Amino acid sequence: MKIFPTEIPDVLLFQPNVFEDSRGYFFEHYSETVFQAKTGLQVRFVQDNYSRSHQNVLRGLHYQIEQAQGKLVSATVGSIFDVAVDLRQSSPTFGQWVSYELSASNRYQLWIPPGFAHGFGVRSEVAEVLYKTTNYYAPQQERCIIWNDPDLAIAWQLNGEPILSAKDQAGQPFCEAEVFV
Repeated sequence: MKIFPTEIPDVLLFQPNVFEDSRGYFFEHYSETVFQAKTGLQVRFVQDNYSRSHQNVLRGLHYQIEQAQGKLVSATVGSIFDVAVDLRQSSPTFGQWVSYELSASNRYQLWIPPGFAHGFGVRSEVAEVLYKTTNYYAPQQERCIIWNDPDLAIAWQLNGEPILSAKDQAGQPFCEAEVFV
């Protein structure tokens, strides 16, 4: 597995070793031993989430103010524009965001530690997204920042107008969001 640093040092981009031949391919999607050895992080994943979305669906920007979740995100079908926003007020990168294309063809995975908001937009006709989390879903703790917040100015790379859930349409502006100390 290769690890690429991002503009926000705690967010990491992974590229697994892929073994490909005429039959297809194989790769190890996750190994706790390898993850910990390569990153030095003692991370325990407790839940796997899987979503399927159509082109231009935008999910996020979500986070949990208590029971914060670290996420290891990958696209198993199609392609997404994946975004992580630093909500750690004491961080030198507070309010900054990074984004990467995650796709079934590039097989990249993005590690987003606790203390970040996360969202993605679907670039392909359909995308299926798998993400491992370090804490359980706690709906009473969930928060949402509006996807088009002018202070964040995320350059979403969609092929049309975003399709949003009611929850995502009602997201808070970044300047009013609860953040991590």
